[in-house]
Amino acid sequence: MRLEQLQAFLAIAETGSFQQAARKCNVTQSTISRQIQSLESDLGVSLFHRSTQAKLTLGGERLLPHAKKICQEWQNATQELAELLSGKQPELCVAAIPSICAYNLPPVLQKFCQDYPATQLRVTSLGSDRALKVLKDGLVDVAIVMNNRFLTASPELIVDELYTEPIEVLMAADHPLAQYQEISWLEITNYPQIVFKVGYGMQRLIQEHFQRLGVNLNAVLELNTLDAFRGMVRQGNAIALLPKTALSDAHYDPTLAVRPTTEPILNRQVVLVTTCDRLQIPPIAHFRSLVHKIIGVDSTTNPNVCTNSATPKTPRSHAIAI
Repeated sequence: MRLEQLQAFLAIAETGSFQQAARKCNVTQSTISRQIQSLESDLGVSLFHRSTQAKLTLGGERLLPHAKKICQEWQNATQELAELLSGKQPELCVAAIPSICAYNLPPVLQKFCQDYPATQLRVTSLGSDRALKVLKDGLVDVAIVMNNRFLTASPELIVDELYTEPIEVLMAADHPLAQYQEISWLEITNYPQIVFKVGYGMQRLIQEHFQRLGVNLNAVLELNTLDAFRGMVRQGNAIALLPKTALSDAHYDPTLAVRPTTEPILNRQVVLVTTCDRLQIPPIAHFRSLVHKIIGVDSTTNPNVCTNSATPKTPRSHAIAI
């Protein structure tokens, strides 16, 4: 059974004539006849009394409401898809790591709301691993995360490098390490650490770095908000290794101190991740472009494209591992 067969069936039922139905469907009468014959063969029942006027048989009467419903559903579906591709998307869902939500994302959100006032933005602050999972599950449209080559190395994912930044040390202003302009990793390993919870890319990055140094990470507390990190390091001897962006406000807090590390400098890479099919949707493609312009690279300068898209070419970047 094909959709055009049902459309031919409805046209005949409405006009009472194969000839008029053919004109309505913009096909020949022989085509209409073949479609109905094929439909009757598939269903195993005659649908019309062939006389001076095509009247529905009992089987045709039973099929009629179902055929109307099927064709209406198809029309609704095609209309919704057309509206989606024209930019009429009711909402756009974004998952981003906490530091991005706090510092980088607000100007992007403001500009997007001005450009697409009819599209509701939904932003969730999540760890990198969780954000990538909800993206793959189709629960969000875009994830802005710390790059994890094991989770982003997937052919359906589009991964854009936004920026790379160093990891610095946050401590209380009267902490013993605050006397140094730069802090060596040997000194850092002597103090208890406050770290992000499991599922946050920062915890994995710090753990792996300590393993490379051949020392144990003395993690005494796991947190998931930047305010909590600042509050806890004020209280005692513990320190926290956090990305430079997340420490912007701490420089203006007299109770806190921020110091860079000595070599080797530990960096994190922030990336935007989405899927090729989502970039066919104008609001999502526009949001990506705004992120590139305001936070990271400008996509208009990138020659790579999303090659498996059916729509006009969209810039694409490749994942670059830390």
